[in-house]
Amino acid sequence: MSMRITERARRRTVALTLAAGLALGTAGCGGGGGGDDKKPDTSASASKDRGSAPSAQEGKSEAPLAELKGKDGLLLQITSAQRDAGAFVTVNGQFKNDGSGSLTIPAELRGDETEILKHGTSLGGATLVDSKGKKRYYVLRDTDGRPLTTTGLTTIESGQTIPVFIQFPSPPASATDVTLQIPTFSSGTIKISG
Repeated sequence: MSMRITERARRRTVALTLAAGLALGTAGCGGGGGGDDKKPDTSASASKDRGSAPSAQEGKSEAPLAELKGKDGLLLQITSAQRDAGAFVTVNGQFKNDGSGSLTIPAELRGDETEILKHGTSLGGATLVDSKGKKRYYVLRDTDGRPLTTTGLTTIESGQTIPVFIQFPSPPASATDVTLQIPTFSSGTIKISG
């Protein structure tokens, strides 16, 4: 009895495998070779279109929202400030070394709060200032007290860029223009989108 059940199970498995193979083969044929040749071209052009969308974003990065100047040719270019559904704002940008030699990222960027100091170099000392609402927003932290920013910053070579991010609690939706302040850098006004 058990041999009959095993034999039936094998036959069903073989039948299902063949049916799946035939279905895939039929789908692969697509009603003739000409149709198949066109489909990959269409998807390739769709990929190309998707690939061109980031270049438009790259164009935005060439004209930053703000450029904060640091010491010895170190710049912080802010490329976006996006309000997210989770009640926070993510500020993206990049450090750029416009100087002639290697620069050390200043340790002062992490601020002077004991909890943040424990976690090494970061942008933990950054703040967003809503002057109309008369409020200052500090960098968010995780449950272990680590700042929600890029960490481990050390040096930057001449001409090099390093992408960075900082997350803050979200100011009210009415606050779209805020001032970004980071220790050792000039301040800059940025527009929050979203």
